[in-house]
Amino acid sequence: MGDFTQKSVVKSATRKLTAPISDYASFSALIQDVVENNPWGCTAYESVGVTKPAVEKTKETYAAAVTYENSEAKQIGKIPVRGPSMAAVNTAVTQITGNAAITTAMGSGVSASRDSSEDTFSCTLKCHASNGELYSVTFKRDSINLSSYEADTIRTGLETWADTVAILA
Repeated sequence: MGDFTQKSVVKSATRKLTAPISDYASFSALIQDVVENNPWGCTAYESVGVTKPAVEKTKETYAAAVTYENSEAKQIGKIPVRGPSMAAVNTAVTQITGNAAITTAMGSGVSASRDSSEDTFSCTLKCHASNGELYSVTFKRDSINLSSYEADTIRTGLETWADTVAILA
């Protein structure tokens, strides 16, 4: 019976942020800057006859919650909201908080609210390094995850760049 032979050494790394990214607008601006300005020197490539960008979004997730509190500020209910974009989440939150039937069902004297500091968002970018490697960088509100890379220069390049971006301290 044959043995498995290792073909590569795929690595992953995580950077925990000292403080969460404060809001969606800052998060969105960061992602847009990376995609548009390609700070890691990635290169376009071809896959199955199609030219692919050097850096592209491959997955996004967004979430918020509507909290219901009584007159003593005690939480009595919570509705989680997830969507394909923050705009979709914001629209859903507006519809939920404005729905009198839901608020009434939660009880007398109850109010609905959203604490944006509890919102979650993440975006995964697929990147093509100049050495030909494909790797992923996932930005979350409180961390950055680098996965599926082999060359340590990819990690050190990302670290060097992140050290220059204030919200990624």
